[in-house]
Amino acid sequence: MHIVACVKQTPKSDNVKIDPATGCLIRSGAASAMNPFDEYALEEAVTLKEQQGGTVSVITMGPPQAEAVLRDSIARGADSVYQLGDVAFAGSDTWSTSYALSKGIEKINAIRPVDLIICGKQTNDSDTGHIGPQISAWLKMPNAAFVKKVVEVKEKSIVVERLTEDGSEVLELPFPCVLSVVKEINSPRVRSVKGRMAAKRAQVTKWTADDIGADKNMLGVKNCPTHVVKSFVPKREVCAVAVEGANGKEKAARLVSLLKEGKYI
Repeated sequence: MHIVACVKQTPKSDNVKIDPATGCLIRSGAASAMNPFDEYALEEAVTLKEQQGGTVSVITMGPPQAEAVLRDSIARGADSVYQLGDVAFAGSDTWSTSYALSKGIEKINAIRPVDLIICGKQTNDSDTGHIGPQISAWLKMPNAAFVKKVVEVKEKSIVVERLTEDGSEVLELPFPCVLSVVKEINSPRVRSVKGRMAAKRAQVTKWTADDIGADKNMLGVKNCPTHVVKSFVPKREVCAVAVEGANGKEKAARLVSLLKEGKYI
């Protein structure tokens, strides 16, 4: 079984800052790490490899420093890692990004046929949740999003349980297919000493747009069909009211009075 996990280097969750002048994320000098949801995607890929046998390849698209998340992937149990790096990719939206990743996956598939592609539900820097479904569209593969459990792996298909607005549903998808997973699916493992040593020695295969046969007219900020007009941090206004009183009865009466004043009751 050959599984490809898609990962991305993003700002650490506690270090997301926005330039007030441009409205864009400040990435320069910011501490970065693997996107949190991608950790669950990679963990599920490695777990399935351990259960079913096979290999795990990891792909990312990003600047030179994004190599760090690929080495981290090796430390977590991946076998091969691939980085898409080219100025042509700069500023790509999810449509362009998913196109580039799909072309990279096609090249990986030419090396060894891919059975399963796993992505995190979304990233913590854009929160769109588009990449997994868009990759499946580019590759014309069946897709399941918000997957919280792999129920069974069969010879030619996989059975998964996915979250829905009113509960969950069980789906069976034929191979090859694409899954986007949520954090309920597993608990990412701690990197082992052996894994960390392997990460330092690992070879990172790097491809440009030309290497993967991508059409440059479909890449980069100038060719994106969507554009981020502005990003901002919502203002938080403290509007809570502490209900005072000598005892529970007085506090309850005061609460009822406040609710009536606000015409909530």
